[in-house]
Amino acid sequence: MSKQNTRVSIQGSDFLINDALTYEGVSFNGHRIEGLLLNTRMVQATFDDLNAETRHQWAYADTGEWSAERNVSEFLAAMPMYREHGVLAVTVNLQGGSPYGYSKAQPWVNSAINADGSLREDYLGRLARVIERADELGMVVIVGIFYFGQEKVLRDAQAIRDAVDNTSKWLLTQGYTNVLLEINNECNIIYKQPLLMPDGVHELISQAKQHEVDGRRLLVGTSYGGGFIPKPNVVKVSDFLLMHGNGVEEPAKIAEMVRQARAVEGYTDMPILFNEDDHFDFDKPENNFLAAISEHASWGYFDYRMKDEGYEQGYQSVPVDWGINSERKRGFFSLAKTITQGN
Repeated sequence: MSKQNTRVSIQGSDFLINDALTYEGVSFNGHRIEGLLLNTRMVQATFDDLNAETRHQWAYADTGEWSAERNVSEFLAAMPMYREHGVLAVTVNLQGGSPYGYSKAQPWVNSAINADGSLREDYLGRLARVIERADELGMVVIVGIFYFGQEKVLRDAQAIRDAVDNTSKWLLTQGYTNVLLEINNECNIIYKQPLLMPDGVHELISQAKQHEVDGRRLLVGTSYGGGFIPKPNVVKVSDFLLMHGNGVEEPAKIAEMVRQARAVEGYTDMPILFNEDDHFDFDKPENNFLAAISEHASWGYFDYRMKDEGYEQGYQSVPVDWGINSERKRGFFSLAKTITQGN
């Protein structure tokens, strides 16, 4: 069990780190920033591919080979830069996310989870390094378990339940206090297993919350696809609400999503957090980032390498350049720094 420096907790609609409000005392354009958890989607930090037929697709240009070790090491080296710009959380996932940003077919095998729900030690080793580096930096890691297209590796519903148990127990027995647990990414998109879909996923949230070590349990939720509002069954059992802004073109609709979420049956005062949104416009007076914080909702940056773009673009596309060295990356981190310094 590692010695932890960073402990995340929740008080009403606010996040706290080590019992103090995040961004304590900070406001921006008249909006309270304290209690928020500005974040970036970095699900490829622990990426690997077990499929020999697709592994070559992720090769680094300078070596002609893919290296999971190089990938995670470069991510760890970049993390202090994110923190210096005011970002307090990163999202990772035990089954990653599309290494192209968006994908229909997913022939690659990027999963920390085996067919029976057991966990791969090599994958957990990379995840442990990410969580522990975040802990050193005073950051939080949003740890997702399942990703659509990769949940196919699990053989049945019992394996899914076992994966939730195994992940929860591992995080708790490691002593990690700087994690939030996301059962699955976008529960209303494409999944085949009922437990991972909107009408069943609340069972897995409740299951994860039942595990305790030394009287401490994990804070748990799940996310929905772009523009969707959490359903009552999920709202009633979640510790925080996760939403996505993909496909939401008008910033005003982001603010409206937050208001709608707070009106869902069973809602009690809790944090609302966007941990995926592929909209930018960071230099404009209105954008999805600013719209979220105007309603006291945290916001998360999602970026991928678009058609004909260079290696430096995007954090979702493998191989990843983890630097802050594209116009979009600089735009986000500059705005995050401005917001968290307050006015």
